[in-house]
Amino acid sequence: MTSSYQTQFKSINYTAMKPGVRLIVTGAVHGNETCGTTAIRRVMEEIDTGKLHIAAGSVTFVPVVNTKAYELGQRGGDRNLNRNLFPNEAPQDFEDHVANWLCPLLERHEVLLDLHSFNAQSQPFVMVGPRNNGGLLEPFRHAEKERALARRLGVKRFVDGWLRTYGQGVKRRNKGGSEELSLQLRYGVGTTEYMRSTGGYALTLECGQHQDPQAPEVAYRAIMNTLAFLGVIDAPSPDPIPLEDMEALSMVEVHDKLADGDTFSRTWSSFDKVAKGEQIGVRADGTPVVAEFDALILFPDTNAKANHEWYYLAQVNRHFDKYMDT
Repeated sequence: MTSSYQTQFKSINYTAMKPGVRLIVTGAVHGNETCGTTAIRRVMEEIDTGKLHIAAGSVTFVPVVNTKAYELGQRGGDRNLNRNLFPNEAPQDFEDHVANWLCPLLERHEVLLDLHSFNAQSQPFVMVGPRNNGGLLEPFRHAEKERALARRLGVKRFVDGWLRTYGQGVKRRNKGGSEELSLQLRYGVGTTEYMRSTGGYALTLECGQHQDPQAPEVAYRAIMNTLAFLGVIDAPSPDPIPLEDMEALSMVEVHDKLADGDTFSRTWSSFDKVAKGEQIGVRADGTPVVAEFDALILFPDTNAKANHEWYYLAQVNRHFDKYMDT
């Protein structure tokens, strides 16, 4: 019997008579990250029962983006959907079919809130995009709006610099020509990067550890705050997190596994501090891997394969508030 994930995708839209912002909220881009799914379904139930009313604009909910990965209870179906997210005229795997449905859906909206969770215990955080720029890597013009929304999600930790840092790693490891480099840079594009490429703005909210019972609450609060702040529901706009209470970080380096035998020297979690000269891991040939400067570790991946991202380093960003409203 053919499983439903192989034959259909689902989104639910609520549109008010009064014009306004077109918002899309997504969950389970990674199938084992279900806090967003739980929160989205909770909000939809409140709308369907009349407890909540869409007053202006519209909101589209996608409780489960990657249906195959969700059904299997794992991060990806055939691969990581949040890489190389583009329409594909000759889809090769399940995630290509998801992209062919999801990308046009994103294009019809102005704002994306993408809800995720992570492996190790840590505080929730929000990933924001670049400053306004006209560059080739990630041109953008909505930094003020994006960061204003980020401050209303209810979390205090903010991280930027993903695609720029990823791109630096690609350039370092690239041994081919410019065409190969371009293809590799595309691999760093996920939901939020694609949304920005279409003229919108987007946030990735990491709501907590996968099994943390508070993670769905973090996701629910973020959805409600977003709906209120954008005027989609008739509710008081949430106050922004004060600048002095924010922890703003920028990703600055990515380090790859060079061999499958590379190992960490301890169990690292995102946002663990590492001092200059401190050992982070050891290469398969016995060479120690040490921090070249004081930093925080992000996204340590014990299961990374050779020539893939192993861990990122971040530092405090003292200029994060350039595009903040006060």
